[in-house]
Amino acid sequence: MKVGIICAGDEELAPFLPMIEGCRSTEKAMLKFYEGQIQGVEVVALFCGVCKVNAAIASQLLIDAFGATMIVNSGTAGGMSPSLEILDTVISTEVCYHDVAPDILTEFHPWMESVYFAADPWLTELSKAAVEKRKPAGRVFWGRMVTGESFITEEGRQRINDAFAPLTVDMETASIAHVCYVNRIPFLAIRCVTDTAAHSGIGNFEENCARASAIARDVAVALLGEIALSQRGGL
Repeated sequence: MKVGIICAGDEELAPFLPMIEGCRSTEKAMLKFYEGQIQGVEVVALFCGVCKVNAAIASQLLIDAFGATMIVNSGTAGGMSPSLEILDTVISTEVCYHDVAPDILTEFHPWMESVYFAADPWLTELSKAAVEKRKPAGRVFWGRMVTGESFITEEGRQRINDAFAPLTVDMETASIAHVCYVNRIPFLAIRCVTDTAAHSGIGNFEENCARASAIARDVAVALLGEIALSQRGGL
């Protein structure tokens, strides 16, 4: 078992790097991959760069070149639900694109039954156990995420909320889930909120990115602890 950890930006990856035991790095396709162990689990981690294509490239490389058997996406997101506050964490139950026509995925390859990529049930249950045991900073929610390549304006926010009612929005998660779906491997996303409708804009993202990234890391590492326990027969 090897867990791929994919973050969009270097600031989101940075909290993981000191925790990787026996870390060694490899460069491929203009990306830098860090391999080692966290909580006794084999991991390979990287930041892929912003946007769907960058995330998809990195995800397929994690699988093909580095042997990842599951992928966890860790990082930050914009809060879409009015119930969310800055530094709340959302763990995906399902993910979709907000800027791709639905029939692209249902009427054509990969012929999905719906527009939603479901998170892996086993990883979801382990994430609940991890949060219950480790009690990370802030509140944690499980729910829907949406992905698209645009900064969200107020008009866009209303359209997306009306169509999908997501908890969060970002620019990579659905494409990572998409790659995992066609490769038939487990996927889960952990995203901590940096900005909301009430506190929107790039300034709020920049102010909160480092703290949010560390919180998402803490949840992801707690999840790895539960994965390690399951490998030892503790679950």
